[in-house]
Amino acid sequence: MIDTLRRLIENPRFERFIIALIIINAVTLGLETSPTAMSQFGSTLVAIDTVILAIFVAELVARIAVRRGAFFRDPWSLFDLFVVAIALIPATDSLSVLRALRVLRVLRLITSIPSLRRVVGGLIAAMPGMGSIGLLLGIIFYVFAVVVTKLYGEALPDQFGSLGASAYTLFQAMTFDDWSNGIVKPLTEKGFTFGWFVIILFMVVSAFMALNLFIGVVVTALDTDAAETSGATSAGPPADMAQRLDAVMAELALLRAQLAEQGAATAASSIASTSPPRA
Repeated sequence: MIDTLRRLIENPRFERFIIALIIINAVTLGLETSPTAMSQFGSTLVAIDTVILAIFVAELVARIAVRRGAFFRDPWSLFDLFVVAIALIPATDSLSVLRALRVLRVLRLITSIPSLRRVVGGLIAAMPGMGSIGLLLGIIFYVFAVVVTKLYGEALPDQFGSLGASAYTLFQAMTFDDWSNGIVKPLTEKGFTFGWFVIILFMVVSAFMALNLFIGVVVTALDTDAAETSGATSAGPPADMAQRLDAVMAELALLRAQLAEQGAATAASSIASTSPPRA
């Protein structure tokens, strides 16, 4: 029974079937947000969602039966279990938010598609570096927020009147949201001729430098993960090829020995047939 389940869950066709169900479930969950679709096909959509959820539960039970303890040591398997378990909790009035969290089942595509799994793994590996860059960005925000509050707080209290207001205004500038008309022009109108320099300097330091460090860390983590994966893949075949080569050489040696024996026997028989009979 266990061997049958193992062959089933490891079959590529079964994996593609689960991926197709995840996509179909994502479409049905999206349609359930439409009042028009629910009024016409509400019962059908709910039935499809229930059937797919039952298949997901059966698949998880099969994987637990096959892998047992190894299932609970695999973070991706635990993620699948968490996503499916949310849908099994009754969505009462106090837990109505769980009905919206059913869409998390779409995230099972991450565990089902290896390329997506590698990307998420790279992002997780980049978290320590991203934390350091986030701390650096926070320091930059704090320094510039104190500076602009001291410089422009009295003239523009709505934008720079407090440390929090200044931080919010700087965040607006970092995202390029109306930074020219909404931030720089009011500064020049109040007589701060070089106010644009401080804002543009902050934008260059934060948006063009610090945020690009995030991209660099993520790309480095993805490259490292890809190199480790390709290294593991390239390290496997040579060992297997060497074993096959040894087996082929052994068969060739056996065949050579058999041919030598047959050749010797043929030579002996030909000598015996051509030798003159004794008187």
